[in-house]
Amino acid sequence: MRHGNKVNNLGRKSAHRKAMLSNMACSLIQHKRINTTIAKAKALRTFVEPLLTKSKTDSTHSRRTVFSYLQNKDIVTELFREVAPKIANREGGYTRIIRTGYRLGDNAEMCLIELVDFNELYTNDNAKKTTRRSRRGGAKKEAVEATVVEETTAAAAEDTTEGDVSADATVEATNETVEPEAETPAADEATEEPSEDK
Repeated sequence: MRHGNKVNNLGRKSAHRKAMLSNMACSLIQHKRINTTIAKAKALRTFVEPLLTKSKTDSTHSRRTVFSYLQNKDIVTELFREVAPKIANREGGYTRIIRTGYRLGDNAEMCLIELVDFNELYTNDNAKKTTRRSRRGGAKKEAVEATVVEETTAAAAEDTTEGDVSADATVEATNETVEPEAETPAADEATEEPSEDK
């Protein structure tokens, strides 16, 4: 029985399990998202989130503590330089698990685990900032809008009249271009006649 045993052993001995979670955490920090099974993703979440919290305080002690779990200098540097400033304002919940279906071979339930702050599709930073509206000055605003509408309609009417004039000018230009073409065959005949006299 597993009374009070909160650790999912994932079918591995402790040394293998710790090495696997360490490697998965390094991949998650490096690539910002990885595909894995639901069971491994849930185990990884409990492994990596305390390390992300520890990375918020950039001190020698916290770097050494994180290195004892990850065993990779480059990943520790990336965690403290790139990831930590982005998650600085977040209180927790740095990762997100998105279920992606079932694996073809053994029908294991698969998922995508990612760092929340590095997915730009779900962030609301680009949301419009609304301002408070007041009832004062409403009549002035309506008058300004009415004048703008009148100006645009007048400009549109001028554009259509200019368009008609330009259309007439293009027709005249095409007629002028046709006339010289008609003259060129006559000029050719004139040049051929003296050659026949010879």
